[in-house]
Amino acid sequence: MSHILITGGTGFIGRNLVPVLKEQHFDVTVLTRSPEKYRAYPTFNGVSLTSSLSEVAPVDIVVNLAGANLSAKRWSDNYKQEIVESRLNLTENLLEWIKGQSKKPHTLISGSAIGYYGARGNEELNENSTSGSASEFQVRLCSQWEDAAYKAESLGVRVCCVRTGVVLGDEGALQQMLTPFKFGLGGKLGSGNQYFSWIHIKDHIRALMYLINRQDLSGAFNLTAPQPVTNTQLTKALGKKLNRPTIATMPAFALNIIVGEMAKILLTGQRVLPKKLEEKGFTFEYPTIDEALEDLID
Repeated sequence: MSHILITGGTGFIGRNLVPVLKEQHFDVTVLTRSPEKYRAYPTFNGVSLTSSLSEVAPVDIVVNLAGANLSAKRWSDNYKQEIVESRLNLTENLLEWIKGQSKKPHTLISGSAIGYYGARGNEELNENSTSGSASEFQVRLCSQWEDAAYKAESLGVRVCCVRTGVVLGDEGALQQMLTPFKFGLGGKLGSGNQYFSWIHIKDHIRALMYLINRQDLSGAFNLTAPQPVTNTQLTKALGKKLNRPTIATMPAFALNIIVGEMAKILLTGQRVLPKKLEEKGFTFEYPTIDEALEDLID
């Protein structure tokens, strides 16, 4: 039985990943700041919960998902610092811990995001595309996060960095979108022409499991559906599924006021494709936004 350590295992993605790992008979340890808070959760039955790396027995695989929520707050200087530190500090701590292990893990799956590419409009982006402008916060964040993870390669560890798009599921972004639509106030952001790169939570978990089990794969992988949509297409798909009007528009200036620096990427968009995953044989259960919404919205 393989032993796997997950950081950020109590978050949205982690809580969906843990049951799948248990079903496939992995021995799971979750590193969390609040182990007592989660011990009663059915998801974590049979899972070791700890707040200290020093208490973790040797593992075969590390999945590093920890980090402050990018969309939880406006990007003030203080919150941006929290976002960076929550990712880099833990990743660097993991590297020090791995160095000290007599039996080192053979694999590190480390989080990243499509923010790596920056706000690039309608340009098709895949894993061979360059990173975006270093003037953008999310580009610097993802580049530094990935650089920290790749240091594990010098220790003989296989490293995969997963550049995740917007994950649609029963928590997070989709639920935030649904509220105005349910009240008939849904609409596009700005021009609506900007691309939205998304992935269904089930496909995200399937992709993580694919990378965990495929020992021959390494490097960066885009975890996005193969058919990104424009903001207008997303708006129409949500309105159709909910049978609600979609005539409202959030002007660019208003979005800038509400979310600040994050507005640039929301209004410019990213058209990110999972080229490498598909080339390596991964197939998506929910390749289109209509199929995803059909599954996620009652």
